[in-house]
Amino acid sequence: MSQVPADLTYTKSHEWVRKLKDGTVEIGITDHAQHELGDLVFAEVPEKGRVLKAGEACAVVESVKAASDVYCPIGGEVTAGNPDLASAPELINQDAFGRGWLLRLRPAGAEASALLSAAQYEELLRAEGS
Repeated sequence: MSQVPADLTYTKSHEWVRKLKDGTVEIGITDHAQHELGDLVFAEVPEKGRVLKAGEACAVVESVKAASDVYCPIGGEVTAGNPDLASAPELINQDAFGRGWLLRLRPAGAEASALLSAAQYEELLRAEGS
């Protein structure tokens, strides 16, 4: 079974959100998502300053199998895109919840209620047969 850290929240489309001490959040794709995609060969992350709406496509990850949009779990302003992914997209496969983060965001308002707890996300994976 995929790793599902308990300190994160998740989306039904397999993104994760980590609250940072400065009030921003870090966003990436889950261990399950990177396993499903396979070896990643390209990642495009948003530019600093871009304003995103919850549910908006905000990044692209591409493997030898497919290209997939990544959807922003919550709305806000991008404070950073992970610069390491341009030359090393495989970081997402190697460390999806660490060095493979995609973007950091300053949330604009309340956190989306659609985010799942780790337990809820594990239930979703079981329901999907993963």
